[in-house]
Amino acid sequence: MVSASNRHKNMHSLLVASLTKLTIPSSSPSSSPPPPSSTADFDFSDVFGPTNPSSSCFPTDPQHHEQQPEVIHNRSHSFVGPSPRLTPPSSLPFFREVDPQSEEEDEEDDLEISTQNGAQEEMKGADESESGGGGGEKTQGKIGVADFDILRVVGKGAFGKVFLVRKKGDCKGNGSNNDGIYAMKVMRKDTIIKKNHVDYMKAERDILTKVAHPFIVQLRYSFQTKSKLYLILDFINGGHLFFHLYRQGIFSEDQARIYAAEIVSAVSHLHSCGIVHRDLKPENILMDADGHVVLTDFGLAKEIEISSRSNSMCGTTEYMAPEILLSKGHNKDADWWSVGVLLYEMLSGQPPFTHANRKKLQERIIKEKVKLPPYLSTEAHSLLRGLLQKEPSTRLGSGPNGGDEIKKHKWFRPVNWKKLECRELQPKFKPDVNGNDCTANFDHCWTAMPPDDSPAPTPTDGGHFLGYSYVAPNPWLSSSG
Repeated sequence: MVSASNRHKNMHSLLVASLTKLTIPSSSPSSSPPPPSSTADFDFSDVFGPTNPSSSCFPTDPQHHEQQPEVIHNRSHSFVGPSPRLTPPSSLPFFREVDPQSEEEDEEDDLEISTQNGAQEEMKGADESESGGGGGEKTQGKIGVADFDILRVVGKGAFGKVFLVRKKGDCKGNGSNNDGIYAMKVMRKDTIIKKNHVDYMKAERDILTKVAHPFIVQLRYSFQTKSKLYLILDFINGGHLFFHLYRQGIFSEDQARIYAAEIVSAVSHLHSCGIVHRDLKPENILMDADGHVVLTDFGLAKEIEISSRSNSMCGTTEYMAPEILLSKGHNKDADWWSVGVLLYEMLSGQPPFTHANRKKLQERIIKEKVKLPPYLSTEAHSLLRGLLQKEPSTRLGSGPNGGDEIKKHKWFRPVNWKKLECRELQPKFKPDVNGNDCTANFDHCWTAMPPDDSPAPTPTDGGHFLGYSYVAPNPWLSSSG
């Protein structure tokens, strides 16, 4: 297993190697690199302009990039392999307790399931009270861990594991288009309660039942046992964006443009539903077999009114907006800052602010100027300036038109948004995928683990997870034509 610090060193080497291969376009052999930005005063005088986007590729001076930082924390994201970044814990109050009703659960507590140990007793508890349904459809049939065969581990997080699974009875010709392959996210109740994340876990499930978008992962089922929560999601087999960024070093502007456009489309949809994601980063973005990105991990997402603000300190430091770090309260504008950091990282290989010490990293985000890589086009500079405004009220996307402001930016002029949102724009890069159950694009440190859902203690949850079970009304509606 490669250590996180070695991963950073390797990625830095890949970045340098990639940049040294960049050539000056033949049409302008005498061109010189544009000077780096020297002002912290980000204005919008160049945000909307008449010129077509251009991608001037120039070698970068290493001095314009800060040294790759050492690992801050060893984060293990639920869908991906190890990452050097940590989503810091947040101590928030529990949901108010529901009037105690007995939601039937699996009579077989602490189930241990694997590909070797056969079937267990099917979970009971499909018949829940509608009042505890959290906005989802009332479960019409029984579903539980015994309905799935665990094939492989594809991730591990703070609350449990993510497994590649196959739903029993699902195969080609049986109403599905994925051979019954899903990702099963398993979370331990005792750990969730101990870390005061009950509200986050409930919110994740509730939000996933409400959103449907081509670039957002889809929830198919949710259920629980006495000791664990289960989310059954579409398995996105192309791996995560961080995996491919790590391997390529940087993305070209053309490659990054379609990823950024799909992310902007997904985030705009969330905001239109009154939802802020609050943890946008490459580790939380997957890539499907066709090369499209898919937004995932809604563990910190929150439903928020347009006029209100949240005061929670949450997210991953490198991607946190200044107003979050300053505890000024935040809203959807914080997501657009994170999108700016994502774009910066895709185009340069690292976030705009880095430091091995978290406190100093926070100070940099709050106080320091953004240094724009000189080899990027002026249109890319303009977009990054707009998104990385430290004052949220002047940030691109903060106005009444929200994400539409970003979609109209001149860097996105080549994008046909209607075709993009119909998945008619095909990315040039497609990950190597061999079958719906392919895990070649996931970190070997996870896929080599024994595929066991090991026992966990049963907490006294006090009714925190009532109404958790869910079955999507029609899992294949989007593919039925």
